[in-house]
Parts: sequence; structure tokens; C-alpha cells
Amino acid sequence: MAKILLEMKNITKTFPGVKALDNVNLQVEEGEIHALVGENGAGKSTLMNVLSGVYPYGSYEGDIIYDGEVCKFAKIKDSEEKGIVIIHQELALIPYMTIGENMFLGNERGKKFAINWNETYGEAEKYLKTVGLKESSRTLIKDIGTGKQQLVEIAKALAKKAKLLILDEPTASLNETDSKALLDLMLQFKKEGMTSIIISHKLNEISYVADKITVIRDGSTIETLDKKTDDFSEGRIIKGMVGRELTDRFPKRTEKKIGDINLEVEGWNVYHPLYPERKVVDNVSMNVRKGEVVGIAGLMGAGRTELAMSIFGKSYGTDISGTLKINGEQVQLKNIKDAIAHKIAYVTEDRKGNGLILSNPIKINTTLANLGAVSKNGVIDQDKEYAVAVDYKEKLNTKCPSVEQNVGNLSGGNQQKVLLAKWMFTDPDVLILDEPTRGIDVGAKYEIYCIINKLVAEGKSVIMISSELPEVLGMCDRIYIMNEGKMVGELAAEEASQEVIMSHIIKSSNKGE
Repeated sequence: MAKILLEMKNITKTFPGVKALDNVNLQVEEGEIHALVGENGAGKSTLMNVLSGVYPYGSYEGDIIYDGEVCKFAKIKDSEEKGIVIIHQELALIPYMTIGENMFLGNERGKKFAINWNETYGEAEKYLKTVGLKESSRTLIKDIGTGKQQLVEIAKALAKKAKLLILDEPTASLNETDSKALLDLMLQFKKEGMTSIIISHKLNEISYVADKITVIRDGSTIETLDKKTDDFSEGRIIKGMVGRELTDRFPKRTEKKIGDINLEVEGWNVYHPLYPERKVVDNVSMNVRKGEVVGIAGLMGAGRTELAMSIFGKSYGTDISGTLKINGEQVQLKNIKDAIAHKIAYVTEDRKGNGLILSNPIKINTTLANLGAVSKNGVIDQDKEYAVAVDYKEKLNTKCPSVEQNVGNLSGGNQQKVLLAKWMFTDPDVLILDEPTRGIDVGAKYEIYCIINKLVAEGKSVIMISSELPEVLGMCDRIYIMNEGKMVGELAAEEASQEVIMSHIIKSSNKGE
């Protein structure tokens, strides 16, 4: 029988007004990949923060038994010294430092006041080779993509002599190729004897790598499934997560009323803000009609976000040219204020960095893009602001004790709902959604899909950018395909499939070679 490396017994963690974990139990065997799944707010990340010392001993009830020893971690450093290393969803890397510097930050090589740079970069190269990253350890973090940054985080964990590696949504920001490479790396580590815990909402990835799955719902342990003996299908996992079977992942629109063209872009060009010679959007033309959901598919770096942000009041890029028409009339949107005035909204993919003020309450975030509607003579009417926030909380079914609660204390799915509320309150005619369900669970995704369907039923236009092809296929009436800054295809929903979309991307890449 395999050795139990980790046991978490009767873990209970309470925040003001919320019991985040209620008597949770978890057992992880040595050398296995153990998945934690559950809806947003179920308590998965909280449990791992208890384990790693982010929430210190004394701030929770219950016991952590690791490698046969009861542990009382006061800080992250304590758990790392035991070989427990957590990689959070938001990567903790400093852009203007090198890969090597980032890897040994807080774990420096050399003497107290004299870092041995040869040893630092030499060791960094060794661990980069282990994770299969062919970059110089002297490369700045800002000069490598998200997939490579994720590998740097793993190399950094290995440099800390990790025995138990915890990965929180490791593929949330990665394309399918980078995701597969990372999952295969986990399987390689397993062969070498490493134990891993993975938190992910991508159930196909969980089924691919995990030996066991523990389901957490509403802060309690529901069940643990074993690949050897139990059903590991997505339907079975979802049933454990949401407490019911979710037969259709994408809600059907009962009646489609697609009208005239609402927004149209012709010959749109955008150059990179830091490298003005680099064209990131190249002669793009597209449109969206009233009552229509239009998808933009493509690999990471295809230029989808750059296109969306440049349309939204030139909030990205330089030397922007081309024609933008709203309801057939040419317009010039010089800034975000102009875009909002012309009834365009953009829901960013980076809700924590650019979308929300995490340290502020829900009510403030909800009204932030339309303060004029809740103020008079420059003074905010706090009763009105509160009423608006409560209204959207109920409309979007946001789970929170009160709209006075700080957004940073919400789960990812509920943060996403607050971000949607912020832009819905501007009453847009065109809503651009950039990765609207990234890092959120199937239940919360379904609710957001229902919100999208309701918006288009009211005659609004939705442009959806998503890296998840099943989502694009399940939600969109038409799909544009972008690659290397160009539009390389347009498909009606009935003629689209994952294979057809990928073939457009591959063919266009081959033409460019």
C-alpha cells in the first residue's frame, strides 16, 4: 500500500461572516497526482493556502500531517523548508528581472551580502533544462510568453527542492499546446517520484493527469474519486461539483432575432505600443449584428485582445488606422470615455489587474464605469450606489454576504459577475467579452452564458474572445478566426468545428512561412 504523504484532518477556516472551509479532509499518497475540483468559492485555494502557510497555524482549526509529522506552519517559508511549494494562479514573477534572478529570489545563492551570480545562473540553467525551457537564464521575464513564465515558476519550485508541488489553475492562461506540454511535464515528474496537487476547472485536463480527484462543495469535502475504480468522466465530476447533472453545458437561445449591423471595422491596423515597427493587427475587417454573439477564435498572441482594446477607445496600440462604424455611421473613438459614450463596453481578460479594484467594495466596483448615473454635482449618492449594486447582485446571482464586501474576498466566478455588472451598468449596445469565463467553474460559466443569452435577446451585440474552442462553438452565431494579427477565416456556427478552426490557423501559418 502506498504511503500517505499528506493528511489534512477536519480543517475549518472562517473569514468574517463566511465559513470558507467546514471540516474538510484530504489524503494524498506519495507519488500521485491528486486533483482538487469544485465550483468557485468552494474552498479549494483556501485549503491549499492553509497547507502552505499563507494562512498560518492558529488561524484555522484542524491538523496538517505531512510525512508522518504534525505541522504548524507560521509562514510560507516553513512549508517550503519541508518541500511543499505552491504555484499560485497569478504568477509571482518580476517582469524586469531575469529568469535566474526570479528563480532564486528569496532563495539566493552565495553569501548574505554577496550573491554568487555564476552559481545562480548555472543552477537556473540546470532547472530550466529539467522543465524543457530553452531560454537563457539571463533573459528578462517580460520578454517571454505566459506559457514559458509558467515553466519558470515550476523551475523555481524545483530549485526549492519541492517534494509536494501544488499548482493552482496552472493552465488558465495557456493555449492548448502549452497546456498539454505542462500536463505532460507533471506526468514526467510523477514518474520521477514527485507528488502533485492540481486545482483546475478544465475537467478534460484533470481526467488526463490525475490519479485521484477530491471534490469540494460549499467548503465541505463531498467525495474522492479513484481513477482505478471510479467513473472519471466529465459528467460524473460535474455532478459531484454542482450536486446535480449538467446535461447541457451551453444554454440554448429559445428565439434568435438577429438584426442590422451594429458595429463594423474595416481595414483596421494597430502597431505595438513599445515596438512601433511591429504590426499586431493587420488589415482586419469584421462586424457584429444586433442580437448576435460573434466569436473570435485564435491561439495566444493572435492579436485578438489587441484588436478588442484598440476598438475600445484606442486603449491599446499606436498608429491605429482603419474605419470604425456604429449603426452604419463612421465614428472616431479617441479614448475610453468616447467608447462608453458610443455604447461600447470591454470586459477585460485580466479582471484582477485591469478590471476591478480588489481592495474596494462590490458597490464601488459596480458603478465605477458610470459614476454620472449615481452622482449629482460631482457628489456620489451612496444610497443610489448601494441600490444599483444590490440590483445587479440579484440580477447576476452574485454570491456575497453584502455589496459592502471587498471584491478581493470573492471567488473568481463572483468577481467575474461584478466585472460584468460594472459594464452592464453603462447600458452598452456592444459588449466585448475577452475570455469571460477564464478560471471559473462550470456552474459559474453556465450562469455567465445565460447572462450573455439574455443580453442578445434584448438586442445587444456581443463579441466573445475565447481560447476555449468548445465555448466558442457552443455560444456563437458566427466565428472569426485570427492568426498572427490577421483575420484568416469566418464561419457560420453550423459549419464550424474545432478541426475546421484549427485548420484555418495552420494553413495561414504555413502561408506565412
